[in-house]
Amino acid sequence: MKDELYNTTKQYFVSVATTLLVAAICFIFRDYLSYKITGYILLIAVSLLAVFIGLKSLLVAALLSALVLNFFFIEPYYTFHIYSTEDALLLLMFFIVAMINGALNYKIRKARQAAQLMEAKWNTMRLYDTLLDSLSHELRTPIATIMGAIGIMQDKVNPLSESDKSRLLAEMDKASHRLNHQVENLLNMSRLESGHIKPKLDWCDLEELFYKVIDSLAEELAQHEVIVTKREYMPLFKLDYGLMEQILYNLLYNAAQYSPAGTKIELGLIYKPDVAFEPSEGIPYSCMVTVEDNGNGFPEVDITKAFDKFYRVDNSKTGGTGLGLSIVKGLTEAQSGKVNLENKDSGGARFILQFAAEVMELKDISNE
Repeated sequence: MKDELYNTTKQYFVSVATTLLVAAICFIFRDYLSYKITGYILLIAVSLLAVFIGLKSLLVAALLSALVLNFFFIEPYYTFHIYSTEDALLLLMFFIVAMINGALNYKIRKARQAAQLMEAKWNTMRLYDTLLDSLSHELRTPIATIMGAIGIMQDKVNPLSESDKSRLLAEMDKASHRLNHQVENLLNMSRLESGHIKPKLDWCDLEELFYKVIDSLAEELAQHEVIVTKREYMPLFKLDYGLMEQILYNLLYNAAQYSPAGTKIELGLIYKPDVAFEPSEGIPYSCMVTVEDNGNGFPEVDITKAFDKFYRVDNSKTGGTGLGLSIVKGLTEAQSGKVNLENKDSGGARFILQFAAEVMELKDISNE
């Protein structure tokens, strides 16, 4: 209530101050301008005010403009008496036109704001529909798999062999990991939007983390050749281990889903102690991680949208929430890093992550 009162008072102040300022400028040149031209100038001022202020404060501006025009610019000066019928009609028409013009501009502004609000609501509903449609597939499928497997294993009439039990347990394990991945994405997006993600920096062995994530996606990557490229000796980097694991998981999962079976997926880890990787705002990047695939890449016109929430490439396979890459961007930036995406000349996509991380040489540990 207090803020609303403040905004209303501010609008009245703006309407009065603008009208008096325009009138003061016209008054300086009163000897060179006819009162009719001054009326037009004040009319324009009222019309412009309609773009920014409410209807009541606009009425004040129109009324004040008419009074000022009469008092300072229509002879006899400094009186509200009007001896000419033509001037009286002109003043009356000025007030009416100012009000109609201002009211129309105000209505147009309100209609535009309403249209923008409706568009925003429609976009929000469309995004939620996209999310719900995706979740109906991404969550329902693993849940149905787990429930079905449990039902079969509880069947006392037709007991399962040990091999069948092992197969069902493997299916349940796969489904639970898929379910956990989607829930983690949703939770991470919620944390990113609320600003609750605070990185816990510690010394990370990224090489070990690479292979851990590859193992966790063994089934998704079964039909791909995964290659890790790095120099023989790598230091430790001070990053958030959990966030890095989620970033790599999402990128590898995305590469496995959108590149043909039998193609290569490459992970690269680069560290050059004395060379900065395209420093941003003067901060040198000590660590670079790349993830490359040999799929179809991204449409050039949409490549800047790849990290948008709910973005999915046209004609992509069903399923997927469109949150994976937006989470990659958020978790990378949470660690003061940056992520870029580019299409390879040979086909496929290349994700480049750069971090201004502290570095610890392993030999320093041994010396301690």
